[in-house]
Amino acid sequence: MLKSFTTRFLQLALDREALRFGNFTLKSGRESPYFFNAGEFSTGAAIDTLSRCYAEAIVDAGVEFDMLFGPAYKGIPLATAVALSLSRDHGIDVPFAYNRKEAKRHGEGGVLVGAPLAGRVLIVDDVISAGTSIGEALDIIADAGATATGVAIALDRQERGTEDERSAVQVVESRGLQVVSIASLQDLIDWLASHDRPPASLDAVIGYQQRYGA
Repeated sequence: MLKSFTTRFLQLALDREALRFGNFTLKSGRESPYFFNAGEFSTGAAIDTLSRCYAEAIVDAGVEFDMLFGPAYKGIPLATAVALSLSRDHGIDVPFAYNRKEAKRHGEGGVLVGAPLAGRVLIVDDVISAGTSIGEALDIIADAGATATGVAIALDRQERGTEDERSAVQVVESRGLQVVSIASLQDLIDWLASHDRPPASLDAVIGYQQRYGA
């Protein structure tokens, strides 16, 4: 059975066209029947619902952390909104920080903004693809003397890499981090199949999973 936060997230993604179906060429060169873009959660109501889903998924997973970190750029509003939702809805008040892409050379300087990185840090991002932004975040956290404990993402595509049979999430998990996702590709398939009249895109998404699933 799908979690309530998963179904709310998928419906929101569809309504906001953050989740679209068709024929999309990914950075990997693969032709995908669906595409996810968290940048479409661009209204107050949308980011409010999204952050509540993140917070519920994090609490449900039982991941232990002392603060949040949002990798630039999409992770910045996500970490901010999730910190607010955790405090408001779950009574969990934690600091958060994020990084700049380029170091600031005046004022306080540096690449970090927000609370000092310390203790167990939970990274908040939209997806894990090739793991590039996550790798940069891990380096920033380690350089600050803190410990990355996990990664919270919106969607786990659950597909193997072009040079690795494991998915990007599995690669991150192999480094000892807990990955929390609001929804996965399998959740998406189950959700589409639960409709009284499943959309035609369901067969294409299942075919994609069978071909590229990790």
